[in-house]
Amino acid sequence: MTTMAQEAARPVGTGVAAIRRHELAAFLRHRREHITPEQVGLPRGRRRRTPGLRREEVAHLSAVGVTWYTWLEQARDIHVSVQILDALARTLLLDPSERAHLFRLADAVDPTPATTCPSVTPALRALLEQVAPFPACVQNSRYDILAHNSTYGLLFCDLDAVPPEDRNCMILCYTNEEWGSSIVHLQETRRLMAARFRASMAGHLAEPAWKMLLKRLRAESPEFREAWDRHEVVSHRTKRKEFRNRYVGRLTVDHTDLWLGPQTGPRMVTYVPADEESRERLEKLYKVARAR
Repeated sequence: MTTMAQEAARPVGTGVAAIRRHELAAFLRHRREHITPEQVGLPRGRRRRTPGLRREEVAHLSAVGVTWYTWLEQARDIHVSVQILDALARTLLLDPSERAHLFRLADAVDPTPATTCPSVTPALRALLEQVAPFPACVQNSRYDILAHNSTYGLLFCDLDAVPPEDRNCMILCYTNEEWGSSIVHLQETRRLMAARFRASMAGHLAEPAWKMLLKRLRAESPEFREAWDRHEVVSHRTKRKEFRNRYVGRLTVDHTDLWLGPQTGPRMVTYVPADEESRERLEKLYKVARAR
């Protein structure tokens, strides 16, 4: 019979951790078996017997070892980083609810661009729309776009069509062709954004979300790698900007950051027209956005 002392001496959480591993393994297998090769750009082939994707295909697409991924589906006690969880979520085409479930099973914090923020209250969302036709959004210090009004949603690209995990100004500026083409002085903008990002990251060097964003930018953009390796730093400041919008043409605006707290965290970004022509064009863009 187990004594109370023996019961108290057992490692806390061992049983829960094992249950999590088995649930995680079952969830991964289920999702893998329900993703067709065509959905991830792979040929089906004639001799395919495995429903959905093979383990080696998931491992290859996620840039992990086949043996390691096999162990993961066998519920072995191995370390799973947030970077690997992110890669698996992308490979298995998880929707936001499934992605959140994956990270909960792994007992990890999702480090991807935030979709919620305590500062983004219903009142603040209403304020964003009241600012229209001027474009406005709420960003955090990592450049995640947490909320935006309808004019901002069409200023650079069709932002609502961008997956939530990609709604980050650094990612969009360096990797989204439509977003980049809307910025008149693109090279200078990219250089300054990299310098501001480096200055901001100094206070977040150990945080997984920041490290993951940096790793993704370096992997996906040679231009970002070049800018980052120059080690330039600049602070946030008001600046006049010029955009080319596919609906209304050229716009000249003044960019302002309205900080939502005492520290440089979430902020409301606004673009106020610098001339009457830009004002008229922003009003036209707002009407286009409302009609959509």
